[in-house]
Amino acid sequence: MLLDHDFLTRWEDIVNAVDKDHCPIAVVKKVIFRTHSGQKTINLKNLRRQGIDNEGVEQAVSSFIENNEHKIKSMELVLDVEAVAGIIQPETDKLLKGM
Repeated sequence: MLLDHDFLTRWEDIVNAVDKDHCPIAVVKKVIFRTHSGQKTINLKNLRRQGIDNEGVEQAVSSFIENNEHKIKSMELVLDVEAVAGIIQPETDKLLKGM
């Protein structure tokens, strides 16, 4: 399903306003780790394009965290706005259909 730019912009505003402490791995675009020596980004969207399923993606991130736990200062999740909108919008449409 292709979504138009204005639609994605509206969803991006909504998603950016949400606390991202816990979210499904399926809607995470990339994870940015800030370390004592710099930054490491794991691009989950690219891993999925290479055929790695969400379980494999989650294992890759978990493995990085386990192997670098002592170096990691912080972690930021960047959400895939298109994936979030693609999941939520059909449900929203169903709920609002009769209104």
